[in-house]
Amino acid sequence: MAERTASVERNTLETQIKVSINLDGTGKARFDIGVPFLEHMLDQIARHGLIDLDIECKGDLHIDDHHTVEDVGITLGQAFARAVGDKKGMVRYGHSYVPLDEALSRVVIDFSGRPGLQMHVPFTRAVVGGFDVDLFQEFFQGFVNHAQVSLHIDNLRGHNTHHQIETVFKAFGRALRMAVELDPRMAGQMPSTKGVL
Repeated sequence: MAERTASVERNTLETQIKVSINLDGTGKARFDIGVPFLEHMLDQIARHGLIDLDIECKGDLHIDDHHTVEDVGITLGQAFARAVGDKKGMVRYGHSYVPLDEALSRVVIDFSGRPGLQMHVPFTRAVVGGFDVDLFQEFFQGFVNHAQVSLHIDNLRGHNTHHQIETVFKAFGRALRMAVELDPRMAGQMPSTKGVL
């Protein structure tokens, strides 16, 4: 089996980013982004998705976290698009429900080749640990646009904002893990009646 890995560099006047991923990893993660709460959430993707992630970013954090969070989403999406390759033999769809105490979230993903985001998370606070939670919409929109996936995110219940966000990222990691899994019954076949994704 060919390695399903990718490394992407993206440099703008606002951010300089390097992302390396291994879809068939063990959940190892290394981050040097400068936004601790984002790093904590990305760690959920790695551990629950069994995807190795290595992300470095030098961003204009003296302004705010916006460009860094959005551009990490964009670059991570580009890395996923490269790593999945032609998608032959891949499950394609993934879903997960994850609880954390009073919070429960559902994430459903389709590596459809078409970007689309539906995100319904009624945050109960605007800021967690100094992090503006609105930026997660920017992160996922950047990911979706560049990974070319359809992504539905629903926080079904919860009143602790940290729990709401953590359940979303854990469910996202598990949904990714399911979707990128190679199905031995689909070996060499495209998971689409169109013949292309």
